[in-house]
Amino acid sequence: MMRHISLLAVAALTVTGCTTPSTDAAPIERGGSGVCNADNVQDRIGQVATPELGAELLAATGARTLRWGPPRSAMTMDYRPDRLTVSYDDNMVIDRISCG
Repeated sequence: MMRHISLLAVAALTVTGCTTPSTDAAPIERGGSGVCNADNVQDRIGQVATPELGAELLAATGARTLRWGPPRSAMTMDYRPDRLTVSYDDNMVIDRISCG
C-alpha cells in the first residue's frame, strides 16, 4: 500500500513540475471583446514567450483567454472564438499564434 502512495506522490510532482511562461497551468483570462483576431500580431512570431508578451498579445487580439502551447504537449481541438493560442519551442521562442 505504501508503495502505491509513493508512486502517486511522484506522479503528482512530475505533473506539477510542468511550466508555461506564466508559470500557471490554467489559461489566462482578461475579458477582451471576446472575438479573437490574430492577424495583426503575426509579427510577434520569433519573439521570446513571456507573461508580459502574452498579456500584450491578449489585449491586441481582443481575445478573452490566452492558452500557451508548450512543445510536445497535447491540446484540445475544440474551437473557441474567444481564445488565443500561442505555441512556442524548447527555447521559449514563439512559433505560432492562432485563434480558436
